[in-house]
Amino acid sequence: MNSLDWAVLIGYFGVMVAIGVWSHKRVDNVSDFFTAGGKMPWWLSGISHHMSGYSAVMFTGYAGIAYTYGVTSFVTWSFPIALGIAIGSKLFAPRINRLRSRLHVASPLEYLKNRYDLKTQQALAWSGMLLKIVDVGAKWAAIATLLSVFTGVSLNQGILITGTITAVYCTIGGLWADALTELGQFVIQLLAGVAMFIAVIMKLNDKGIGFLDAWDRPELQGHGEPLVGPYGTVFLLAFLFIKLFEYNGGMLNQAQRYMATATPREAERSARLSAVLWLVWPVVLFFPMWMSPLLVESQKTDGSDSYGLMTEQLLPHGLLGLVIVGFFSHTMAMCSSDANAIAAVFTRDVAPVLSKQARAWGERSGLIAARVTTVVFLGLSMAVATQVNSPTFKDIITVVIKWVAGLMGPIAIPMMLGLLRPFRRSGPTAALTSWSMGLLAFWLVNYPISWQIEGGVPLQYQVSIPLAVSLILYILIGFIKPEDTPERLAVVERINTDDDGTAAAAVPAPAEPVEDTVRVKE
Repeated sequence: MNSLDWAVLIGYFGVMVAIGVWSHKRVDNVSDFFTAGGKMPWWLSGISHHMSGYSAVMFTGYAGIAYTYGVTSFVTWSFPIALGIAIGSKLFAPRINRLRSRLHVASPLEYLKNRYDLKTQQALAWSGMLLKIVDVGAKWAAIATLLSVFTGVSLNQGILITGTITAVYCTIGGLWADALTELGQFVIQLLAGVAMFIAVIMKLNDKGIGFLDAWDRPELQGHGEPLVGPYGTVFLLAFLFIKLFEYNGGMLNQAQRYMATATPREAERSARLSAVLWLVWPVVLFFPMWMSPLLVESQKTDGSDSYGLMTEQLLPHGLLGLVIVGFFSHTMAMCSSDANAIAAVFTRDVAPVLSKQARAWGERSGLIAARVTTVVFLGLSMAVATQVNSPTFKDIITVVIKWVAGLMGPIAIPMMLGLLRPFRRSGPTAALTSWSMGLLAFWLVNYPISWQIEGGVPLQYQVSIPLAVSLILYILIGFIKPEDTPERLAVVERINTDDDGTAAAAVPAPAEPVEDTVRVKE
């Protein structure tokens, strides 16, 4: 990087902070901070939903998969995400929007206290927060790894720089700042992605390699196969189910985008836009990665540095800075949205249980608590990021795929399926059993059982078995021990039906129980 690249990078950071400061004027209460008061346009929500699902892991971990295996990086990652969101646009998005508009909650998990019970809500809240700390830690480590490639700063310095900038704008401006910065980041990503795509095409032409000819080169042998290596059919199906839950609300931050729109119909449109973007745009981003074996030789065994090396070699200064900004935009979009979601879970779901004072928070004190929680979460995730390459967490892609994908199912299944009428018989027993046994299955498959098998348990089973255990137990126990009380049925009905269109966007204080607003229809 030279002074021009640094100017682009510093300018980007300045714009992000400025957006946060501007968004501060739109945040008057907890509703504005966590759900934008239900006033976010569907197209902004859709772009924000799309951007909050990326991170620099795509340019490190998934770039390594693309370098090693080829198009399976798209087939087993962004394609199932697009399909999962498309399904969820009808299945989940409108119902999650009604959590705000009909039950008047600000956290995606807040409704669980009445859908199941307090124990279930707390179990999912605490496990979700802990998983998110690890997940976001991997994202900080990914962007810091790229920053070290381009600038030479240490991993910990890169984590501190990106985390601090993100903390400033998302703490000041809440979800509005997240969405508006993600819109700007989308534009930057568009310019950077197209620049890299064109640079690779031109370099291949200089080498006399056409688009179709490239796939016949020995360096790309087998790279056109959709399912190869550890990424087989079982992995693809498991990943589809995981992403169906994860990207429609299981990871919490995407649920907030649905909650932020004015109506269930707009939430559905938001999801459809995000699905289209996930189907089309990653192809542009992945193409240079698929061609990378023809242009660079990775210095790391997993190929995670291939995209960074190719960027340095192909792009002139200025454009190089723009692509680096694109890396930052991915990670900062996801991490800021995660921070906001976890702050919502803590201040709305956890703190009122731990403290009588929290149950009496007013608008101002609740907003202060939300901002403090956001900073604390970011600090904890940054601390975890310094340990991502330790023996405990191993490499970045291991954390993202094995830990996050493997643990997501047990946490998301009770939350997401609890929204749907067909699963109304499943109560707290089904939810807690499926959650706990799914976590136990993850530990058994990934550690004791894997240690006893030569070569370890294949990746597809590491991520699919916990999901399958949770799903089967949740459904089975619902039939064996139905717990569909009138109060719980009333909650399900309110989530699945619209009123006269006059539902309020305001969020009450955490002390107000949802039961008071829910009555069984006569």
